Amino acid sequence: MKGISPALAIACTLALAAACTSGGDRTAEGGGTEPGEVRVIATGLRDPYEIVWGPDGYIWATEKSGGRVTRVDPANGRKTVALTVEDAVHTPGGQDGVLGLALHPDLLTGKGRDWVYVAHTYADGRDHRTKIVRYTYDQAGQVLKNPRDILAGLVAGVDHQSGKLRFGPDGKLYYTIGDQGANQFALYCETIRAQTLPTAAQVDAGDWSAYQGKVLRLDLDGSVPADNPEFGGVRSHVYAVGFRNAQGLAFTPSGLLYGTDQGPKSDDEVNLLRPGKNYGWPHVAGYRDDKAYVYAQWAEAKNGCASETFNDYAIPSDVPYAEESDWNDPDFTPPLVTFETVADDFDFQADTDCVNPATQFVCWPTLALSSLEAGPSGTLLATSLKDGAVYRIPLTSGGEKAGTAARIADTVNRYRDTALDPGGGTLFIATDSAGLTRDENDSPTPVLKNPGAILAYEL
Repeated sequence: MKGISPALAIACTLALAAACTSGGDRTAEGGGTEPGEVRVIATGLRDPYEIVWGPDGYIWATEKSGGRVTRVDPANGRKTVALTVEDAVHTPGGQDGVLGLALHPDLLTGKGRDWVYVAHTYADGRDHRTKIVRYTYDQAGQVLKNPRDILAGLVAGVDHQSGKLRFGPDGKLYYTIGDQGANQFALYCETIRAQTLPTAAQVDAGDWSAYQGKVLRLDLDGSVPADNPEFGGVRSHVYAVGFRNAQGLAFTPSGLLYGTDQGPKSDDEVNLLRPGKNYGWPHVAGYRDDKAYVYAQWAEAKNGCASETFNDYAIPSDVPYAEESDWNDPDFTPPLVTFETVADDFDFQADTDCVNPATQFVCWPTLALSSLEAGPSGTLLATSLKDGAVYRIPLTSGGEKAGTAARIADTVNRYRDTALDPGGGTLFIATDSAGLTRDENDSPTPVLKNPGAILAYEL
């Protein structure tokens, strides 16, 4: 099998550029924040997943494992629970729970649209599903109430949920759904369906099972927008296809939509998202360059998948595989940026400092990009779970290309999401409560400096 071995030095391979520069690694408790310094705003959150700056001057946060929506005062860190999602389900260690969050632009403007949208997983009989729910914010009581399901029955599982929600400048909701962790680890006998297109019969029946590995676009009542693209002659909620674990979505002031996608062992992506386009997964990881990735189709093993033992470093002869160049689609759109593209002969097992099978994945040359924000001065800000860092990516050519990324706000944490204050000068960063990241020596560690916190960094 092509390349696989822990690479502890993380380089950035960009569309137009190369190396990263490193920012400061200082964490200060309280007090003022200086450039290069990370300050703790709030602690005690249970896996904050998506954070948004609200019109009330608070940071709104979903708590994935906590099953809540919480408002955080950035001045003093005081937390107020606005909602406990009673029917939300979370699997310990899983990627399910209370996920995406979007605030209606008219929230607290007196126009009668004090709406907040929340995505979460729930039990549907013996299965788990995901739904997007609209709540109304009661300002007097500081709580969310009157839930209304706008889109239910979406696929769910414990891995690769993606689950980020954005309100677009076109008045539509955008939502990411991952490939559910298919074709790897315990789910290696599951087929990746990121290229599976919904049929007209499925759409008519409200069957959303083909939405895995997609970016969705929906009307505020959950219906299919009349101007959504068609895939295979069928119009559905699907806006773009071909994603592994797309945990970042961001609109720039110009209206362009960007997203991140996590690579398998290399090639984390930042994409410029266009309607009707195909971003390649699982046929392509990063660029269609036949470098260090082939698509091993474990579910199609000649003697049955169960007869094989999953191996991240070698493909058994009974398991069919394809090179990236074996696949072609006229709508394939290469990434704007990759972190990191490695050579075809890259040895993913070469580093003897990271040989524990339980933690090896932390050392692979991926960052596990987990969010995306439109930053000031024509930049994108992407967070990393593996690095505890933010990558600042300058956009060029009207947003169609990117320049050299800079690494900033380093700490030993798993960075999950970000929000900017209205002035664009302070970046707030949400951290996971648990999990593996890289320490100061680039070695895997479960010891997080600020678990379940919101941090502040002056840009």
